[in-house]
Amino acid sequence: MKKISQMTIGELAAFICNHLEKKGINVTLSGGACVSIYSENKYESYDLDFIEQSFVKRSQLKDALREIGFEENGRHFTNPDTDFFIEFPPGPLSIGDEPVKEIETMVFSTGKLRLLSATDCVKDRLAGYYHWGDLQSLEQASLVSHDREVNFKEVERWSRKEGKLSEFKKIKKKLTNKK
Repeated sequence: MKKISQMTIGELAAFICNHLEKKGINVTLSGGACVSIYSENKYESYDLDFIEQSFVKRSQLKDALREIGFEENGRHFTNPDTDFFIEFPPGPLSIGDEPVKEIETMVFSTGKLRLLSATDCVKDRLAGYYHWGDLQSLEQASLVSHDREVNFKEVERWSRKEGKLSEFKKIKKKLTNKK
């Protein structure tokens, strides 16, 4: 097993996901870390956002993460051997007003990682763009859509439901043109 200090973001996320699962805590990776994994680090995130599948006491998380060298530091968990840190945003796992229906599983040398699908990752990033005008989120959505298979009919359907169909039509070319 690799040392934590030598793990990529995907390897570390899978290691954490598997360790927590052994403790009865099921989580799914979301946020910018998914962008890093799907874009092969064209965008780098150091924040591993895990959403719990069901309610877990904070003390249970603290105990489980302490076993692998992570200590609570404010709302994050940090480990001196890595720049990556862990956060547990409140659930349920959703994008906009919709629950996430499809979870992707990727296999790394450190175990299996549950994460948003590439399509849901794009929708997650577009939510930041649509609702806060965050251009970095739009760029992240574009990175994922250029490197991975994305269901643009689903992204369009979701954009319509979010009341952002006209915005989607303006940026669709940026998302669908492969580089």
